[in-house]
Amino acid sequence: MTNVSFDHFLNEELRNEDFKQAFQTEKAILESALAVSKARSNAGLSQRQLAELSHVPQSTIARIEKGHNTSIETMSKIAVALNQELKIHFG
Repeated sequence: MTNVSFDHFLNEELRNEDFKQAFQTEKAILESALAVSKARSNAGLSQRQLAELSHVPQSTIARIEKGHNTSIETMSKIAVALNQELKIHFG
């Protein structure tokens, strides 16, 4: 049995355009989830408090932090509530 590093495996899989697109989409969603969770925590807010400030349901905050997809509009409301700028970066 040959041992293959994860990086090698991933690089091989990323040659497939369908896999690459799905991987990049999931990566962006998870990075967004981490950013929201970290910003909320740094602000000393609970999910419920952030929900009240952003006028977004607490259940939506929880889903975002668990890696579920959301809209730019919702992310913008959260950013405003956290006194942060929502940035989208390509590249």
